[in-house]
Amino acid sequence: MKKERLRIIVEENKEAFSQKGARLFEQKALESVEKEGHFMVALSGGTTPREMHKSLASRASIPWQGVHIFWGDERCVPVSDPSSNYGTAWEDFLGKVPLPPEQIHPMPAHMAPAQGALSYERELRQIFNLRQREFPLLDLAFLGLGKDGHTASLFPGQDSLEERVRFVVAVKGGDPDVDRLTLTFPVINRAREVIIMVSGREKSGVVQAVIEAGEEKFPASRIRPASGGLTWLLDREAASTLAEETLSSY
Repeated sequence: MKKERLRIIVEENKEAFSQKGARLFEQKALESVEKEGHFMVALSGGTTPREMHKSLASRASIPWQGVHIFWGDERCVPVSDPSSNYGTAWEDFLGKVPLPPEQIHPMPAHMAPAQGALSYERELRQIFNLRQREFPLLDLAFLGLGKDGHTASLFPGQDSLEERVRFVVAVKGGDPDVDRLTLTFPVINRAREVIIMVSGREKSGVVQAVIEAGEEKFPASRIRPASGGLTWLLDREAASTLAEETLSSY
């Protein structure tokens, strides 16, 4: 993608990394609510964004009345399960901010996976008031990155990588290896902005392979917003194998 739509932000430690993620959320929320009257954001799961989420609970300037929360993926587990993306987000900040309950849109992990995918697509169609062949337009989508190069729950070698029509598909994989629901590339790549958050030295190799080589075997290499921007938000360890030339170019 064009350099002017790609940026790399490197923070020195995990605390600064988490605070930066929260500031980016806050800034985009303020901007979107002022311009559009609402802020449509998809969250990522796992452990990486949890400190960022906790920080959101104390940011009083976020215009929560205009915020709609979606998810990029979800594990098909009970909300009480520690691996539930919705459950942890509720614990970390959703249950602590003045966000209207009807503006929180968790993926239906309690349904059979295929049924849940159809249900969430119907919900997206209704909320975004979409006609046939139209896709949702998220203001911001947060993503993570797995050591195998997966993002959301789009795993290497799976048919979900080639989906071009559906908004949401059911898959199985990852850690824990469970049934999951995930947004597809056509939805993610239509977002006005995508932020991929990565921390830890154990992911530095795949960060380098995706950013510098664009290796197609890694699903994250297919994150190319069609008209929006892509930000890689990294801590120093995750960025440790990137060339200085790469870091200075973006």
